Amino acid sequence: MPNTATILPKLILAVAKTIEINAEELTALDQAIGDGDHVTNLQRGIQALTAQSESLSQLDWQTALQKMGMTIMSSVGGASGSLYGTLFLAMSKSLNNQPLTLTTFPDVFLKGVEAVKQRGKADKGEKTMLDVLIPVAEQLRQDANAVNIFEQFKQAAIAGAESTRDMLATKGRASFLGVRSQGHIDAGAKSSQLMICAIVDALI
Repeated sequence: MPNTATILPKLILAVAKTIEINAEELTALDQAIGDGDHVTNLQRGIQALTAQSESLSQLDWQTALQKMGMTIMSSVGGASGSLYGTLFLAMSKSLNNQPLTLTTFPDVFLKGVEAVKQRGKADKGEKTMLDVLIPVAEQLRQDANAVNIFEQFKQAAIAGAESTRDMLATKGRASFLGVRSQGHIDAGAKSSQLMICAIVDALI
């Protein structure tokens, strides 16, 4: 993986742009079965990371991921802040002074996703961001060195988000809707997919 100075500001900018471009769609999804504040919460965290972009780029990956996790925890409201903060903090911890490379990243990302599962007390199939994160982690671990791994990574995220459309929500406000939660893509899954695809595109 490139060092933080080379790529991290670019990744944060890519995420900010994709959420801004898709804000209307994401808000509509969240209003259908959620609280309607998902985009606002995400953008608050992204703005905080953008403000720290330069200082983050001076850190090694382990320290940068830790600081990003703490920033997200403190700046993002709702479940997203806790879950994304947990993802980054767990990834930082799992690096354990190793460099972040294509070889180490699959396990590092998986440890982050496992921590999100524990924090959210959720798993794949429950109409959440995990329906994107888990398939992506599984895809990455299959063959991180495949020639078309970046495209596979994106396709796993896209398929994961789409899979939530017909699911019955069992977590969060959407769970109170019962069968009415079906027929809608989960906003958290969709935003996760958009951010992953934006990051992949920025890395290519």
